[in-house]
Amino acid sequence: MSLPLSPPFPPMEALLVNEIPNGHGWQYEPKWDGFRCLVFRDDENVELQSKSGQSLTRYFPELVEVFRKLKAKKFILDGEIAVPVRHRFSFDDLLQRIHPAESRVKKLAREHPAIFIAFDLLATVDGVSLVKKSLPERRARLEQFARKFFSNEGIRLSPATTDISKARQWFKTVGGDLDGIMAKRLDCPYLSGERTGMQKVKLARTADCVIGGFRYASNAKVVGSLLLGLYNDAGLLDHVGFCSGLKSGERTALLQKLKPLIQPPGFTGHAPGGFSRWSTKRSMEWEPLKPELVVEVSYDHFTGERFRHGTRLLRWRPDKLPKHCRMEQVAKRGTGSLALLS
Repeated sequence: MSLPLSPPFPPMEALLVNEIPNGHGWQYEPKWDGFRCLVFRDDENVELQSKSGQSLTRYFPELVEVFRKLKAKKFILDGEIAVPVRHRFSFDDLLQRIHPAESRVKKLAREHPAIFIAFDLLATVDGVSLVKKSLPERRARLEQFARKFFSNEGIRLSPATTDISKARQWFKTVGGDLDGIMAKRLDCPYLSGERTGMQKVKLARTADCVIGGFRYASNAKVVGSLLLGLYNDAGLLDHVGFCSGLKSGERTALLQKLKPLIQPPGFTGHAPGGFSRWSTKRSMEWEPLKPELVVEVSYDHFTGERFRHGTRLLRWRPDKLPKHCRMEQVAKRGTGSLALLS
């Protein structure tokens, strides 16, 4: 009997909310700081699928072997891939795995093996789909599956609770290994590709940054994005990311505000630029500014001395001195949460 589902299969997604939902009918889980992954095993064939439907199989050979060693010959699991380094999860080491060179991937896999944290079971060892079952039934089947088959350190069971006080306690550790809290409706089946029935809560993070430069928009002579900087311990201004999503009506006026400040070098530490497989000629071009303007931005993650994604402009801070915009603002908060997996 073959698997009832095959990749690419869109995973169930979550709606971002501001507070952990309360009341009967919710199950709470940690939201781990890793890569979402669906695992398909059909005899010797193991496929790891990303949230976007792309294959992750070649990037995590050690996990492929972990799943091949399980006595269960058929199953579909939903979970998260993470890389523990010195008793903490390292998103930087996880990102390095997406590399075109097989030799590099294997080297990294030996140095810091990834683990898989399972939080849902979508198909059983009998090849029966569970996606139409309610969450309590799927969770019970997952726990049974884990007790029977999870014996390797490379695969763990993510904890779950219906006690909101415990979920709130977990939320206090967000900023370490946890990215937030997931809340799932108990009465929902597995809704592939939908955000109904599952919510996520993240810790609001803000930082005051110096505007060290800007890039023009791709289709007009207006400001496209602001380049953000923070001062390091040596007193140098490091480029740490960008802020786009500026209102169209403000871009021209903002350019007039920035033009008088155009002056190299802009950043005295790490600067924008440096070719990569994602860069284009356009993305390499930027105007340096005197470090006089400060903005407050919101962000999701700061890893590898950069904002992982683009940030959102909250407000200008004329009351803030640029020299006070230091890297220590974005030091990783929270505590290690690997104990939740023991």
